[in-house]
Amino acid sequence: MSKEFDGLVAIVTGGASGIGAAVVSRLLEGGARVAVLDLNIAGANEAAFAVRADVGDRASVVSAVDAVAAELGGIDIVVNNAGIGAQGTVADNDDDEWARVLSINVTGMARVSTAALPYLRESDAAAIVNTSSIAATAGLPARALYSASKGAVLSLTRAMAVDHLREGIRVNCVNPGTADTPWVGRLLDSAVDPAAERAALAARQPHGRLVEPSEIAEAVAYLASPRNRSTTGTSIAVDGGMQELRIRPQQ
Repeated sequence: MSKEFDGLVAIVTGGASGIGAAVVSRLLEGGARVAVLDLNIAGANEAAFAVRADVGDRASVVSAVDAVAAELGGIDIVVNNAGIGAQGTVADNDDDEWARVLSINVTGMARVSTAALPYLRESDAAAIVNTSSIAATAGLPARALYSASKGAVLSLTRAMAVDHLREGIRVNCVNPGTADTPWVGRLLDSAVDPAAERAALAARQPHGRLVEPSEIAEAVAYLASPRNRSTTGTSIAVDGGMQELRIRPQQ
């Protein structure tokens, strides 16, 4: 049997580690030829075509996307996964930090998608998948800037989906809960009591643990797959039920 991504070329931004690396592995397993776009490509999957790119810089993005298309023969799938975190209330970050985070987490997706559009329009299996977050749908403490950026991603996804529907380009997003990634690991390491903080993060998700990157990658694969051509303009929560469920405390 042919694999679902046979003959397709995918770009994954932020694909050298964490959720992005899991997505790269899943797309490769599905038969895709995959390009990793990342600031640091040292840890990129050796089976992928790795290109250093800064999603905060339009010239860097255009150069990297064109290099992928030239090397792999086009682009069918874009996974906009690159992003950075931010902590604090609405008053805790200055204007420069607001501009920096929004430029990477939101405008970065616009830059990559814009650069890829000419190639996606030539594909008969075109799909864009954006990485949003539980922070877009639930109020999390001390995450004002990060939540604003991920809420923008959720709205951007819907706007892109309607704009490009008749061009045959599907656009969706995935909303991960707190995932067991190196980025979260670094946050835990900076906590006063890392073990207690990890337990608290696990406990706030109804299924009682951190989300595995591979679980998020499966949702991305569903949204990107040409087997699911009627799925567009939607989001999938991979968060152990945090977005929708309200469970009672255990007695």
